[in-house]
Amino acid sequence: MRPIIGITIGDASGVGPEITLKALQSQAVYQMSRPLVIGDAKILKREIDKFDINLAIHSIEDPQEGIYELGTIDCIDLDLLSVDLPYGVVSAEAGHAAFCYVKKSVELALDKKIDAICTAPLNKEAMQKGGHLYPGHTEILADLTGTKDFSMMLSTPDMKVIHLTTHLGIIDAIKKIDSERTYKVIKLSHDTLKKAGYERIKIAVCGINPHAGENGLFGYGEEEEKLIPGIKKAQEEGLDVSGPFPADTLFYRAMRGDFDVVVACYHDQGHGPVKVLGLESGVNITVGLKEGIIRTSVDHGTAFDIAGKNIADERSLLEAIKMAVDLAPK
Repeated sequence: MRPIIGITIGDASGVGPEITLKALQSQAVYQMSRPLVIGDAKILKREIDKFDINLAIHSIEDPQEGIYELGTIDCIDLDLLSVDLPYGVVSAEAGHAAFCYVKKSVELALDKKIDAICTAPLNKEAMQKGGHLYPGHTEILADLTGTKDFSMMLSTPDMKVIHLTTHLGIIDAIKKIDSERTYKVIKLSHDTLKKAGYERIKIAVCGINPHAGENGLFGYGEEEEKLIPGIKKAQEEGLDVSGPFPADTLFYRAMRGDFDVVVACYHDQGHGPVKVLGLESGVNITVGLKEGIIRTSVDHGTAFDIAGKNIADERSLLEAIKMAVDLAPK
């Protein structure tokens, strides 16, 4: 009954391989899942030897060949990297490999060979140098699955935040928001939490402008044009959604339990409050992928500055694995 969770190691020049190995030394991970690493076995072996970790690597071609026991890392080995790949350097080689790990995980998920995907961080610059012009994981997954309506949700033990826009400059982000996008993201958040077992789901929407526009005092009517019609449409369908509210107080209200999820309008509006609560507890979830594919991720980057030093914190990856298990089809 334990779901198979495909764990991609991300950019191997960063901390992805290290936190993967650290997370898979946890008995709890194996009690709740069958973790399957998708990456390069030689890179994992390099980390094991460098840091004197008591783990064995079991290279396989199909998830059904896995042992899934504590002490052995089952790995779909794509064998793309050189063993002397440098730490902490933007590398086209590592960027290309990181993309390929995600692509392989999507293929396995579409073939129903794994139950969810959990990703370690990749480096956007390295990936683009490697020939893959995406702004991040979310857009890769949407493209590979043919998904048009998707969003990024960040989750912590105290608060969940979903985004109308993500990797766009602030001017482009505001241009991209419209009432239909607002409605669709509200609906995505509701449906995702319902599948996860929530019964009464309370949703709140952030304003775009300070004080949510304060009845036209700030901005040019963006709340009235871009947000309120979408909120009303969701309300007419029976969803418990309210707003737009001033962002400077809404996140506090959500943290104390007034709402189950907050709809943020742009990247930093949603990411800032979540990351203040602690990178080690944050989980990034891609919501709305076709075929019901579940993807979770750590809520931090590749940390090139500490790569290869054995000081990276694996707690966000542990939370991401747990969230993948919770959201995986039962």
